[in-house]
Amino acid sequence: MLDKLLRYLKSLRSMQRINMALARGGATGSLRIIDLSDPSTWEFSGFSQNGEDGIIDLLTRRIENPNRYFIEIGASDALENNTTWLAVARRFSGIWIEGDQETCDWCSYLFTSLNYGVECVCMFVTKEKVIDIKIRSLHENPDVFSLDIDGNDYHIADAVLSSGMRPKIFIVEYNSSFGPELSVSIPYRGNFRNSRAHGENLYYGCSITAWKKLFAKFGYVFVSVETNGVNGIFIDPKEFNGEFVRSIRGKHFAENFSQLREYRVNWEKQFELISSRELVTVN
Repeated sequence: MLDKLLRYLKSLRSMQRINMALARGGATGSLRIIDLSDPSTWEFSGFSQNGEDGIIDLLTRRIENPNRYFIEIGASDALENNTTWLAVARRFSGIWIEGDQETCDWCSYLFTSLNYGVECVCMFVTKEKVIDIKIRSLHENPDVFSLDIDGNDYHIADAVLSSGMRPKIFIVEYNSSFGPELSVSIPYRGNFRNSRAHGENLYYGCSITAWKKLFAKFGYVFVSVETNGVNGIFIDPKEFNGEFVRSIRGKHFAENFSQLREYRVNWEKQFELISSRELVTVN
């Protein structure tokens, strides 16, 4: 009985967060003055940590042949990620992938009634598991693919693109501690988990320049990083109006605000804390 009561109270809190996110996204989205050449003006936040909801919302509306489908790796409980706005506010279908079983179960319990078209899948994603994602997906070219696992992000994205999947919009987390010019990633380790210890939590992922090189190899175009310095956005130019793509003048680098607030030093000083750790150069 107590377990049922606690579950009910937790669901009430979660629904309150969902309603607040929808209201926040609607309010901040309506206040934008959009310049189609400046992605910083597209931003708003409903469920996303930063302005990703607004960027993704605008880009998906400009896809020439949309399928209204997404995949997000590292979705958590979906109360704060990059695709819940699409799932709840715009009724997109898709897959949320999360490595923790309890979190995934709660996500499924909470959102199945809100959008039956969204699957919550428990999977710790490695390069070898990418083929399973491809098989499970209803589309090899989903409108949106978001990746945020605080670790092997570069290697997983490379595996996704090498598998033949061709997302129209690809959102990836970059590590601003590596700076705007260094082209590096942490080496691939199938069992890598990001440490939350002070200093150690800066050792994850890859630089924005490494991302640019990877996506350029597969014919993608860089759009921008969002203004809080967490995610970079890339698009398949064949899926959008060419004039629109050529007009975009995005921000090429921004400091991660959360890391700046925690460490009180810029990316160069942050990099000193992890400069002795193993890194691989991305050419």
